Amino acid sequence: MSYIAVIGAGSWGTTLACLLVDKGYDVSFWAREIEVVDEVNKTGRNSVYLPDVLLPRALKATGSIEEAVKKARYILNVVPTQFTRGVFTEAAKHLHEDAVIISASKGIEQHSLLTVSAILHELTGSHGAVLSGPSFAKEVLAKYPTAVTLAARNPETALLLQEIFNTAYFRVYTHSDIVGVEIGGALKNVIAIASGISDGLGLGHSARAALITRGLVEISRLGEVLGADKRTFSGLSGLGDLVLTCTGPLSRNYSVGIKLGQGMKLSDIISSTKSVAEGVATAQSAFDLAGRHGVEMPIVEQVYRVLYNNEDPAFAVNSLMNRALKSEF
Repeated sequence: MSYIAVIGAGSWGTTLACLLVDKGYDVSFWAREIEVVDEVNKTGRNSVYLPDVLLPRALKATGSIEEAVKKARYILNVVPTQFTRGVFTEAAKHLHEDAVIISASKGIEQHSLLTVSAILHELTGSHGAVLSGPSFAKEVLAKYPTAVTLAARNPETALLLQEIFNTAYFRVYTHSDIVGVEIGGALKNVIAIASGISDGLGLGHSARAALITRGLVEISRLGEVLGADKRTFSGLSGLGDLVLTCTGPLSRNYSVGIKLGQGMKLSDIISSTKSVAEGVATAQSAFDLAGRHGVEMPIVEQVYRVLYNNEDPAFAVNSLMNRALKSEF
């Protein structure tokens, strides 16, 4: 019961595994792709997701979910949201009853409309914790200063996990609002696609600032309806993550939006990369959640129409700008 299992070998999962190994923890690192497992173990690299990065010698990978989780005291989920259910349906068979699950994935599952922690609770009974906030894998690997939020229902669990993940360059704040932290982390990816579309169309900085600001309003509206604390959305997992993802060139969702704004087809964008842009699937989930709860989310609606109804991005912008006039607050 001494080690940590990191489930998911994408860029963020690999980065967090490296951080934990560097802190001296015994880490079991699970990857779905056998080629990733072999490369990590033989060469100390994960060129599929982090080209040119040499991983710590102590980091070894496994393709067996049972081997990864059966002795783990802490399990860090970094599997893309839409695949979490499949992976943890199998993992749940091998978990120790005292295992603590931390999710670092950001999204809302389609059809069920559940956040990742809710999926994990449904499958394992664990309330666990959520790690979120403005952070790019490459910058954390380079040990650039980064601050994130660790949310857990149990204050003692939050303090313990804070100590596990905190480093001199990776500052971890605790929080109790799991719902707010997850909604902020999931929906900022949808707004980031809108921001990228705006920049891909060449609409300028003022348009992007408006999208970020009004996007935060939409995220807060939905979050409050779902039981979140409104203050959460002014913090690292809300405004902080939103600003980074809507402006940073390392953001996958922002990059998808830019390409859409430049006229590329979504299918071509998706097929050109191994990395998952969580905002694409979450746009549908957010649109469905807004409809279920009667929440007005015009930016989310237009992103959904661009992605799933083949609406022209320029027409989507026109639709947003010509809505009925109203008071800001």
